[in-house]
Amino acid sequence: MADDPLVDGYAQAIFSIAEAEGDLGSVEDELFRFGRIVESRADLRDALTDPALPAERKKAVIGELLGGKASKHTIAVLDFLMELGRARDLSRIIDALTELAGERRKRVVAEVRTAVPLDEFRRARLQEALSAATGKHVELRVIVDDSVVGGVAARVGDQVFDGTVRRKLDVARERLTEGR
Repeated sequence: MADDPLVDGYAQAIFSIAEAEGDLGSVEDELFRFGRIVESRADLRDALTDPALPAERKKAVIGELLGGKASKHTIAVLDFLMELGRARDLSRIIDALTELAGERRKRVVAEVRTAVPLDEFRRARLQEALSAATGKHVELRVIVDDSVVGGVAARVGDQVFDGTVRRKLDVARERLTEGR
């Protein structure tokens, strides 16, 4: 991260809100592009970092530039940073946010349902298999669920890996009815 607790704190807060709103990808991308525009245009950078210019005017500039071109979350983040006088830290906050998002993309959580608790050996093998299947580091959240009967069902994001006995019986039943 940025080795600055304040910058890191803003990046973490933005990350958490954007992720909770389901808009992390677009917020990250839009902030990155906006930050590069600010870096390349001295007049814009000077206006946004000018302590004499009221926050409302800075927010109006952002609205004029991004209105209809960026998500409401991105504009809200930028408005928030202008309100707090953090325009000078904008590129560092965006860089820290980008780093957090990159780390997140490499790591995912798998919700695993099984009829019985998994021992460490089976947890490790399942984690390896799901990591290989997704190309990401997978953290397991195991839920013991009596309805599973046997086997394992795992959900990683919108991917489902269903190796339950129930699913295998359903597949066998479908194949038998297709052959009629």
